[in-house]
Amino acid sequence: MNINNDSSPLTRLDLNLFRVFAVIYRERNLTRAAEQLSVSQSAVSHALARMRQQLDDPLFIREAQGVVPTPLATRIWPDVQEGLGFLQRAVAHSHSFEPSRDISTVTLAMTDVIEPALLPALVKALRGAVPSIRVTSARIERSTLKADLASGRLDCAIDVAQAADDELFHCVLTREEFVVVSRSSAAIDSDSYFAAQHVTVSSRRKGYSVEDFELARQGIKRQIAARCQHYESACRLVASSDLLLTMPRSLAISSYAYLGNQIHPLPITVPSVELHLFWHKERESDPANTWLRHTLLSAVQ
Repeated sequence: MNINNDSSPLTRLDLNLFRVFAVIYRERNLTRAAEQLSVSQSAVSHALARMRQQLDDPLFIREAQGVVPTPLATRIWPDVQEGLGFLQRAVAHSHSFEPSRDISTVTLAMTDVIEPALLPALVKALRGAVPSIRVTSARIERSTLKADLASGRLDCAIDVAQAADDELFHCVLTREEFVVVSRSSAAIDSDSYFAAQHVTVSSRRKGYSVEDFELARQGIKRQIAARCQHYESACRLVASSDLLLTMPRSLAISSYAYLGNQIHPLPITVPSVELHLFWHKERESDPANTWLRHTLLSAVQ
């Protein structure tokens, strides 16, 4: 069967333009799209102009902060995303994956609260498998997490569980139980715990910490005397006061033992906090990302 359909827009459209379209759609900004593609902004503008002409649609409309997709761009986006995923997997499967050859850099996102507890073990595992690898830990930005993972700016992210999203896959990386840290070696029971003043740690300006959120569900409220952004600052406060600090066990043991604080069992029932590993659905079958996820999971289990 001979199919002659040269008048179709698709036959005249350079398929490489769809990659430009995808990056613009994710970034919503031509300058950032050019940076992601490692080309000039004029090259991105030229590619977009070609797509506009051949699809007979503006595709993206300028606004104050960048561009927004037109209804047509929004309508074709799922198919473009799926098609590029198929092509990426086809290329990946065309040769056998070898970490030492195919992976040179890894970028992980996590909060600075959990970085001291997890990053050393993760870097050790990655460098043990690929000695030449360069690992970057970046501050997690939840508002842009999906776009950062989709674009490749991030390979994986580590955070507490997030609201469900069909484009973000995740699994439990590790579970952390809480302990109480104090300057005194005296035993801490529930009565003394609630009678004491506490320091809490959160990267947010306001709102509950992880442990206070769980206590609130039980109708319990602690007396918070200080709120810190980092566990190191909180541990230093504890070392020079009678304040109590509730924190993950591994972090209390591994990171701040030099301060001489005492570690006690938590005298109340608070579930362990789950830290999840996140990746974009487009990377689900990617050999490099699959290897990375398996390596990270093995490092902490």
